[in-house]
Amino acid sequence: MFSVITRAAVGRAVTGSTRCMTSIPPRNPTPSSASSSTPAPDEPSGASEQQVPVQEPVTRQSSVPSLDFSPTDPSEGQGRTGARSSKDTLSSADQQRRNFGRVTAVLFLLGLGLNTVYMGREWSEEELKAKKLTIKNAPSTRWGRTRQRFSDFFSYFSEPAWDELLPPPYPPPHGKPYTLLLSVDDLLVTSTWDRQHGWRTAKRPGVDYFLAYLSQFYEVVIFTTQYFYTAQPILDQLDRYNFYITHRLYREATRSQNGQIVKDLSFLNRDLSKVILLDTEASHVSTHPENAIIIPKWKGDPKDHGLVDMVPFLESIAIYKPQDVRPILTAYQGKNIPVEYAKKEAEGKARHIEEWKQNKGTKSNSVGSFFGLSSTRSDANAPPSYLEQKRKEYQLTYKEEQAYLAKNKDYLEKLLKQEQEMMAAQVPKNLWEAIDQMRGNAPPGANPHSPDAFPPPPPPSSSSGASRT
Repeated sequence: MFSVITRAAVGRAVTGSTRCMTSIPPRNPTPSSASSSTPAPDEPSGASEQQVPVQEPVTRQSSVPSLDFSPTDPSEGQGRTGARSSKDTLSSADQQRRNFGRVTAVLFLLGLGLNTVYMGREWSEEELKAKKLTIKNAPSTRWGRTRQRFSDFFSYFSEPAWDELLPPPYPPPHGKPYTLLLSVDDLLVTSTWDRQHGWRTAKRPGVDYFLAYLSQFYEVVIFTTQYFYTAQPILDQLDRYNFYITHRLYREATRSQNGQIVKDLSFLNRDLSKVILLDTEASHVSTHPENAIIIPKWKGDPKDHGLVDMVPFLESIAIYKPQDVRPILTAYQGKNIPVEYAKKEAEGKARHIEEWKQNKGTKSNSVGSFFGLSSTRSDANAPPSYLEQKRKEYQLTYKEEQAYLAKNKDYLEKLLKQEQEMMAAQVPKNLWEAIDQMRGNAPPGANPHSPDAFPPPPPPSSSSGASRT
C-alpha cells in the first residue's frame, strides 16, 4: 500500500509541475531498470515495498517540447559536397546587361571624344555673326574654340533667354534717341508684409510724374529681376493705359554671374552710349557700371522725394543730347547727383546772366561748360536760357497730356476692358480648343478685325494728346 501511494505521488509530482521540466530533464526508466524493480526471490517482499529502486539516467526523445534555445554549431553535420558555389557566378541575363553597359560606356566616350574634336573646328561666318564676334577677337586656337563652344552649350542656364532683349528701335521721328532702364523693387515701389494684410505694395512719391514726364525724352524700359507673374500686375497699375512704358523685361532677361543676378546690357540691342540704367543694387550692373546710376532704396517714407530729384539731371541730358552719356555718368559716380547737379546748374545760370550783362542784354549762345542752366532766375530782366525754354515747352506738353487723359478716362477704360475681354476669349477652354489654336485656327468669339472691336477714339484736345494715342 505504501509503495502504491509513493509511486502515485511521484507520478503526480513529475506530471504536474512544468517548472521542473525546464530545469531538470525528464528521466524515464529503461526496461532493465524496470525489471530490477521486482524483488529478488531470496529477498523478502517487505523490503521491495519500503525501498524505491534507483533508476539509471538514460537519454531518449521526450514527448514534451524542449525549451533549450541555445544555437547549434553550424560546423556540425556540414561538410563539403564538392559542388561549385554560385556566389561569384552571374546568370545569362546579368551577363548580357553587364556587356551592354560596357558597350554603352565605350560608345559614349567615343562620341564625347569625337564631339570634342568637332568643337575645335574653324569658325564659320554664320557662327561668328550669331555670337557677335569677329575673326580678330574670336579664339584662334583649337583649344580656345573648343572651350568657347562648350561654354556656349552650358550657357543656357546662365544667359538671358534671348540674344536681343529689345526689338530694333523705332526710326525717327517716332523713336526716342535715349533709353532709360528702370528697376522696380525699392526704386518705383516697395513691398511690405504683415500678418493682418499679407503682402502690400506702395508707389513711391512722384513715380507717376517721373514716368509721365521723362517718357517725353526717353524710351522707358522696365528691367526688373522679378518674374513675369509678380511684376506684371504692378506695372499694369503704374502704367494703366500703356502710355509711358515702352518695353518690359523680367527675370528671364537677366543672367547669372558668380551666383549673382546681373543685368547685362550687351544683350539689349541698343547703342550703349545712349543707355542709362537706374537701379538700387550695384551688383545688378556689375557688367556695365559706366551706364548705371545707383540711388538709395526707398523703404516707404511718404515724404521721400529722391525720385523726383533725379528729373532735372535726366531732363538736361535729353535736352542737350550728348554723344555719349557714359563719361557724364562716370563723373557723377559716388556723388549725390541731385545736389551736385544743382550746384552745376546754379553756376551755369550765374554765368549766363553775366554774359548777358556783358553783351548789353544780348542772349548768350553758350549752353554751359558741362550741361544744365538753372531754372531759378537771379535777374528778373535776364532772358530765359536754352534749358529754361525747353523745360517750359515740355512742362506744357506734360500738362496737356494729363488733361487729355483726364478728359478721355471713360473711353480709355472702355478700351482697356474690351482688350481684357478679348484676351480672355482667346484663352482655350478645353484641350480641343488648344489643339485648334496650335493648328492656327482662330479661337471662337475672338475677331480682332471686327469693326466693333475698337470704337473710334474721340478727337484729341491737343496735338500732344494725339501723339500719345
